[in-house]
Amino acid sequence: MYLVQLKNIEFSYENGPLVLDGLDLSVESGQRIVITGPNGTGKTTLFHLILGLLKPCSGEIYAFGRQLRDEADFRVCRSRTGLLFQDPDDQLFCPSVIEDVAFGPLNQGKTHGQARAIAEETLDALGILHLKDRVPYHLSGGEKRIAALATILSMRPELLLLDEPTAGLAPETSARLLEILLAYPARAILIISHDMTFIKGISGTRMVLNRGRLTPAV
Repeated sequence: MYLVQLKNIEFSYENGPLVLDGLDLSVESGQRIVITGPNGTGKTTLFHLILGLLKPCSGEIYAFGRQLRDEADFRVCRSRTGLLFQDPDDQLFCPSVIEDVAFGPLNQGKTHGQARAIAEETLDALGILHLKDRVPYHLSGGEKRIAALATILSMRPELLLLDEPTAGLAPETSARLLEILLAYPARAILIISHDMTFIKGISGTRMVLNRGRLTPAV
């Protein structure tokens, strides 16, 4: 059984041409898949469709053993999935880093004490515990990126969707991020990236999104 499967997906924005045209994607448990392709071909759109943030014009979406048809289905999927946005400012909105990282566990029903402990553990694992009381707005671009990742990992997701995770990171920070992801026990990881050093390090399946469809990279 596939962890995630998209069948014959078509999608267009209102009054626009098809962005995805008969797209198929099957993700097995344990897979790491890196998606590349020209800008504007629908890579981020694909992630948003998996989580129900956008609705396909046609086609079927399955995740965690069930077809995702309505908001209740997608809500379950989102509770088990972590999405790293391309822009970390879209993910950081609390007065302090630790409040941002504790936000997810709180929404999962953890007590304030439990959520804070999980947040501190996650920040420590990522090497940024010293930033816990900082205002996210005042962080550097690289610090924001790692803090945004912490907000996801604190929820212990089974599926990771990472949109350009190394964008704006220094080489040493990218290397640290790669180390973290290789050690993280996700059932599957889907990554949008153009960073060839990172792509080679993740050693996963490479696919190209172009003209509305995914094809194996050559």
